[in-house]
Amino acid sequence: MESKIFCEYEDHVREEWIDHNGHMNVGYYLLVFENASVAFCSHLDISKAYRERTDHGIFAAEAHLTFEREVDFGDKLRFTTQLLDWSSKWVNAIHCMYDADQGFLAATNHLVFVHVDLKTRKSVPFPDEQQANLAAMMEAHADLPVPPQAGRQISAGPRSPVS
Repeated sequence: MESKIFCEYEDHVREEWIDHNGHMNVGYYLLVFENASVAFCSHLDISKAYRERTDHGIFAAEAHLTFEREVDFGDKLRFTTQLLDWSSKWVNAIHCMYDADQGFLAATNHLVFVHVDLKTRKSVPFPDEQQANLAAMMEAHADLPVPPQAGRQISAGPRSPVS
């Protein structure tokens, strides 16, 4: 498993992803973070092949996006994923999206996934092999600092007095 943060997904901002404000539209942030989730889940063997083999899958139970800096058409994107915590039935992880050329943090996506039996639609424990994969990644990520965006609540900050 990983000896450092997981980083196997890269992309770039396409022209059709640009909105009327001249930067990447929020819906496409969700798309690229979903693609980062697919890469992360494939690495842990909880992806489409796992679902087809076991009739189990993961559902996003909660998601939180933060937008740090704009990205524009043509920008190259690099994603990292950090496993923050897990149990036999859920996974808590955060994706960080960086501008691959300039290195700045552009956005984050903090997620909680629940492992589900697709026949009963109820949460169930991961099989031993997937728990071992999660445990190995958690050990590799244990010393990584938790990004400040993890667990953050939505806030507009203190209100300014109206002039």
